[in-house]
Amino acid sequence: MPVYIDLIMLLNFLVDFLLLLGTNRLSGFPPDWGKAALAAAIGGVYAGICILPGFRFLGNLLWRSVSLVLMGLTAFGWNRSALQKNAVFILLSMALGGIAAGSNRRDFPGLICCAGLLWLLCRFGFRGQVGTREYVPAELCWGDRCVRLLALKDTGNTLRDPLTGEQVLVCGADVGEELLGLPRMAFANPADALASGILPGLRLIPYHAVGRPSGMMLAIRLSPSKIGTEVRTPLVAFAPEEIARGEVYRMLTGGTI
Repeated sequence: MPVYIDLIMLLNFLVDFLLLLGTNRLSGFPPDWGKAALAAAIGGVYAGICILPGFRFLGNLLWRSVSLVLMGLTAFGWNRSALQKNAVFILLSMALGGIAAGSNRRDFPGLICCAGLLWLLCRFGFRGQVGTREYVPAELCWGDRCVRLLALKDTGNTLRDPLTGEQVLVCGADVGEELLGLPRMAFANPADALASGILPGLRLIPYHAVGRPSGMMLAIRLSPSKIGTEVRTPLVAFAPEEIARGEVYRMLTGGTI
């Protein structure tokens, strides 16, 4: 029976693409379509090379593992969360193999259907994730400046505007410096910064954190910004230091955003 390399590459691309999107969902991250497509393309090319005469040794466990790691680095990067997502991706790949073997469907439509079933299960079947975190993409804007970042949906963040009861987003001083152009010292001494009139529109928001004394944070109403899929003019407070140094997120939302 003839083997068509283009169909093999397309099949592996589609299967890996769905598995990578399912991995992001289970890990609590928003889908990154571009990186997932690039990583899946690597998987498709690898599968095509494996069936060429003289290169079939690349289909062994060692080189398959190398390809999965390369795909994971391409799709998820290199940070603390990447290890978890790579592990989920490998488990989903193994689950797909088990489903395909159990259903005795190893043809093109069968594998696509199995991969699609896994993606649907990840997308709609798991309201919580394999971890306890959920992230939201955000684009904060102030005038002509915009900062793109990832926000953690933190149900423990109950910070609200004492005047209106509106939920307040929390960023670190690094985001404030990049977005507003203020020195980090301003966020460490919010009362002095407000008194100096360094930037119109600034105000103070009282806060209390576990294990820390109560205090004040500088806050400001931003220009229309995108939080997840919604566009709003959020009230954002800036902590005197970075939020979760070394983590993938740079902002905290409440559980309702």
